[in-house]
Amino acid sequence: MQAVILAAGSSTRTYPLTLTIPKPLLKVSNKTILEYNLEALKDLAEEIIIVVGYKKGMIKKFIKKNYPDLNIRFIEQREQLGTGHAVSLLKDKIKNKFILLMGDNIYSRKDVNKIAKHQYSILVKKVKNPELFGVVKEKNDILTDIIEKPKKFVSDIVSCALYSFDEKIFGLLEDIKKSERSEYELTDAIKKLSVKNDVYCVKSSSCFQISYPWDLLAADKEIRKGRNVIGKNSKIKGNIKNCSIGNNCLINGNIKNSIIMDTSVIDGNSIIEDSIIGRNVHFSGKIIAKNNIYSTVKNEKIKVDRLGAVIADNVKADNVVIDAGCKIWPNKKLRGKIRHDIH
Repeated sequence: MQAVILAAGSSTRTYPLTLTIPKPLLKVSNKTILEYNLEALKDLAEEIIIVVGYKKGMIKKFIKKNYPDLNIRFIEQREQLGTGHAVSLLKDKIKNKFILLMGDNIYSRKDVNKIAKHQYSILVKKVKNPELFGVVKEKNDILTDIIEKPKKFVSDIVSCALYSFDEKIFGLLEDIKKSERSEYELTDAIKKLSVKNDVYCVKSSSCFQISYPWDLLAADKEIRKGRNVIGKNSKIKGNIKNCSIGNNCLINGNIKNSIIMDTSVIDGNSIIEDSIIGRNVHFSGKIIAKNNIYSTVKNEKIKVDRLGAVIADNVKADNVVIDAGCKIWPNKKLRGKIRHDIH
């Protein structure tokens, strides 16, 4: 069986983290999203095709270094025209049945195996905020409809964007038109597929959908199960609680419920709560988290249950106090009080 991972998007909703790295290479519990999914496919897929685009060189380099023995090939999506367009590029590469994964979600091996049992299937789960996803309507575990981000409540069951298909999907993709987002939506083809074929709705046992930066924190917490995870060659001289610390970090401060990525330094007396600190950041100061905070994403205010701040790669922050909900773009130099996003 073949498997396909879509990893071409620029992932603007996870800015500022994905300004310097593609989302599949972001780490959760010190392992990249891409690693989780490749391990879920191990021994199941004879060939893995990765559709790349944004920062494709970083993904190819990562695969070459870490998975030289896996049968992986790359297809480039030169224009970002949606998931339907990305899948259509596979038409001459797919032999029969295949599994399709999104490169920015974390799937379990158990769910991948359950999906693979059906000719046509879609992984689904119940969520608190269905309006942010593709909402699924089903009857007796058979798909009847998918509605993208409905404004009115339809269902609390959403698509996890893990599928099993065969070559029939390509003919259906040829008939779809661009959506309001000026993209070719895979869900439009799936709706057409479900008219004459049973598309099974498979309940997820473990799927983490990474839409926003704080979704990394939620997934990290679930995967670690309360333990601290500390990377190679990192030195911890401060206090950490319920955190992931990357490789080659130096931690002197007090950190809880946070992700600190590779090669970052947190100075003594610093306090960091419920935050994401990118790679190669030098930080001294305080980030105190708050509940029910709002963060602006693509000019839209998103409510977050609890959040400190999100700091991108290569930031130098000296004696700062950063308000909850702030996001800091890469390569910035900061001092003093920070009350809003720094672009």
